Amino acid sequence: QVQLVESGGGLVQAGGSLRLSCAASGRTFSSYHMGWFRQAPGKEREFVAAISRSGGSTYPADSVKGRFTISRDNAKNTVYLQMNSLKSEDTAVYYCAAGMGALTIPKEYNYWGQGTQVTVSS
Repeated sequence: QVQLVESGGGLVQAGGSLRLSCAASGRTFSSYHMGWFRQAPGKEREFVAAISRSGGSTYPADSVKGRFTISRDNAKNTVYLQMNSLKSEDTAVYYCAAGMGALTIPKEYNYWGQGTQVTVSS
């Protein structure tokens, strides 16, 4: 069992930066690859980025490539999402998730956090 708690969301102007954190409970954090997803009102949940168990490989979505960076610290049971050059279309609730299946598909993730709101004003 893994419990995930996101933090770091908030209101930022376009062009600004935020760093999201996701703290995991349990001793098996390094057994899971981790992903970040987001969901805007009226839209489906969208893949943002994923990172392998060791942190050696990362997989950003095309929409955030070059702007967002995912990382993890297995000693701290924490995964991060550094978001730079934010745009209004990045406004959404951001969720972290832990899984062992396909990296970009929400239903392949076993555990989810409660989400943190990111609002980018233009």
